Amino acid sequence: MKFIDTPHDQWHTVGGEDGPMSHPPIKSHSLLTLGQWHAVREQWPAKGSEAYKPVGVILPNDADIEVLEQDIGKLDLVVLQFPKWTDGRAYSQARILRSRYRFGGEVRASGDVLVDMMPLLARTGFDAVVLRGDQDRATAERTLGFFAARGHYQGDVLQHQPVFGRAA
Repeated sequence: MKFIDTPHDQWHTVGGEDGPMSHPPIKSHSLLTLGQWHAVREQWPAKGSEAYKPVGVILPNDADIEVLEQDIGKLDLVVLQFPKWTDGRAYSQARILRSRYRFGGEVRASGDVLVDMMPLLARTGFDAVVLRGDQDRATAERTLGFFAARGHYQGDVLQHQPVFGRAA
């Protein structure tokens, strides 16, 4: 799991004086709202082209993940939001991104992200997090290793088979 230090993050939102720009310029490592992405996605240079710039999208947890289906190949980062730690819709969004759409870019959790969430974040497809300000990174790293020795009974995005279906 990658822990994001926001002040040193290479990804930057694109805003103006009054909030997010409706039609942001094409710049490397732009982190766009869903509305911004829809405004520029047709003009964004394709991966592999000389003009390509890495791009990410912030998806609210109440949006259908299917809105990104056509764009999966263009995106390098999808940020999924946890407005409250008790709202788990972003877990489902991450699992769908990884399992159904085979998204290979970074899936980042942001918002009210707590240390206790680390194992489930990893199991559902997140590979990066922005911890809530009062959470300790060292504790989060230890939490990730807690089940490593025994594993989980159920399958997940990394190990699809349940324990009884795995080769011994």
